[in-house]
Amino acid sequence: MALTAGALLVHGYHPFAEDAEIYLPGVERILHPELFPAGQEFFGSHANLTFFPNLIALSLQALHLPFEAGLFLWHLLSIFFFLLACWELSGRCFPNPRARWAGVTLVAALLTLPVAGTDLYIVDQYLNPRNLSAFACVFAIIRIVEKKYLRAGLWLAFALSVHPLMPMYTISFCLLLAAMERLERRPAPETPVVSNAAMAFLLPLGALFSAATPAYHEAVQFHSAHYVLRWAWYEWLGILAPVGLLWWFGRIAWVRQWRAMERMCRALIFYDLAYFAAALLFSIPKSFEALARLQPMRSLHLLYILTFLMAGGLLGEYVLESRFWRWLVLFVPLGVGMFAAQRSLFPASAHIELPGVPPKNPWAQAFVWIRENTPENAVFSIDPYYMRISGEDTVGFRCLALRSRTVDVNKDSGAVSMFPPLAETWWEQFQALRGWKSFHTPDFLRLRERYGVGWIVVQQPGVQGLECPYQNATVRVCRLP
Repeated sequence: MALTAGALLVHGYHPFAEDAEIYLPGVERILHPELFPAGQEFFGSHANLTFFPNLIALSLQALHLPFEAGLFLWHLLSIFFFLLACWELSGRCFPNPRARWAGVTLVAALLTLPVAGTDLYIVDQYLNPRNLSAFACVFAIIRIVEKKYLRAGLWLAFALSVHPLMPMYTISFCLLLAAMERLERRPAPETPVVSNAAMAFLLPLGALFSAATPAYHEAVQFHSAHYVLRWAWYEWLGILAPVGLLWWFGRIAWVRQWRAMERMCRALIFYDLAYFAAALLFSIPKSFEALARLQPMRSLHLLYILTFLMAGGLLGEYVLESRFWRWLVLFVPLGVGMFAAQRSLFPASAHIELPGVPPKNPWAQAFVWIRENTPENAVFSIDPYYMRISGEDTVGFRCLALRSRTVDVNKDSGAVSMFPPLAETWWEQFQALRGWKSFHTPDFLRLRERYGVGWIVVQQPGVQGLECPYQNATVRVCRLP
């Protein structure tokens, strides 16, 4: 519990940020079916493939918890179980409790470390399906190491039920671990078990191929993380550097007879290079553009978890030892640095946005006013780039205001990248919103005629001639005539 509390203090909590805009409306619509009469396809496509919204909604109803309090509790539980899983796995790698504590503490200190160019963190600052699938995937790996395959399957089934993509990387890693263990028992197998396991995982991926339309192509331009050839050089370093580290860790484990850790290091090297090759394949031919939505480099998420867990364990074993001052020298500056990084990401928001506390962020204040003072069937329009505006802090409109809105380029284009049939709808609305910052009343009235927009959210000083019942120093909420 102490590590969970420490992780929360370092990394913060922002319940309506980033991908909460994709995942929370599905929960809110289960609790209140009258919400989101327009645009629900942009979050419903995700919600229909996962048990996550049902799980959260049912738990809140069963426990009679307020929405925000329930999200906070689930977030704390997801961190706790993730660190507990890391503690158990480190016990399979290191016999020394000191090394185990160092490994888990390093992971806890780095929860919001960016995973190369994938647009992922190890654990996000808000509740989402990735956080729940992450701890389930680590527990599954523990059971594979213990050769308890049924239990591993149950953990993977839970992970798949809340997130249909991220556990697939863990499944491939578990198949690889099991195959390597079999190869060690049978040095000269008649069939190439590792290749067969990899092929069994890769063959179904072809079923997801579909031709990319011009509208789809425009949507994915906002998501360069899908295409490894668009990554910066230092992001490529995040792919290749772990190979050298894992080789080194594996040599240490081989000398110390830590067999589970040594096998995981070898498996992770193959895993990393195989997914890197797949990412290159999906990035180079334009005909494979739609396949890039499989995002092979998201495999780095699991690789980073395991690499930092082992790195921390080795630091505890060979460097930190029982010298308390050494632990302070490592973890205090690391925690301060991660805290500072989070404050730079959310400068206009409270570091920990506790349930029931009015938001500090002016955009969030406007969204809360909308939730409390406008009709549930109201349709809003907002700058499609609103999440990229300085000071907005990536606060999601739908998930906080609980109202429908026209499309954006951050999250709705992300839904398009995963679900190509949405592309034409998204592209049509996005075209209608081009030039938003120079819009005047006739432009907004055009949106009313085409999409039923009755309200708009604009930056100060706003637009002349419109009634704006709410405003603060940053934004106005205006009603269209």
